[in-house]
Formats: sequence, structure tokens, C-alpha cells
Amino acid sequence: MTARIYRPAPNAMQSGKGKSKDWILVHEQASARGIDPLMGYTTSSDTRQQIKLSFDTLEAAEAYAHKNGIPYSVQPAHDATPKRVSYPDNFRSDRKTPWTH
Repeated sequence: MTARIYRPAPNAMQSGKGKSKDWILVHEQASARGIDPLMGYTTSSDTRQQIKLSFDTLEAAEAYAHKNGIPYSVQPAHDATPKRVSYPDNFRSDRKTPWTH
């Protein structure tokens, strides 16, 4: 069973960068999910997929995986491109679409 180390993207609904600087280690699903016959819930016998570990750096996450003998794969971080926005540009005369109220 392998683990995945990644850095989550920032929330699309917010402009802040909260919870997007840490590296996360999650275990991949080892067994298929099934349906519990009594209650009808989705169930699995694999409890490792419920664990989500957070690390400050990629090196710390890799060191943890090496120390515990966990095979892992690293997904590269997707850094957002900074967008240059200027308030006076809203009122420029050469805008593509005219500004109206």
C-alpha cells in the first residue's frame, strides 16, 4: 500500500492561503469499499485511509515515510500565479468592455 504526499491547493472560495502551505500524507485505499448489509452504509476494513498527517515541509513528510517504511509518491505542488490587479484599471478608457453601473 502506497501513500501520497501532496500540498493542497487553496480554497477556491477564499482569497487567503490558509491550510495551503503544509504537506499532507494520506494512504491510498488498499481494499475496495463495500456496503454494510445491516445499515446500508459504505464500509471498508482499511482504517489507514482515515489518517491524514500534516507536515511543515516536504522533507519532513518524506523522512516520516522512510522512517516507518511506507512507500510513497510525491505530487508536485501547484503554485498559483499572482494576478496583478489595479483598482484604477477598472476606469481606463481603453477597456475591452465599458465600465457602467
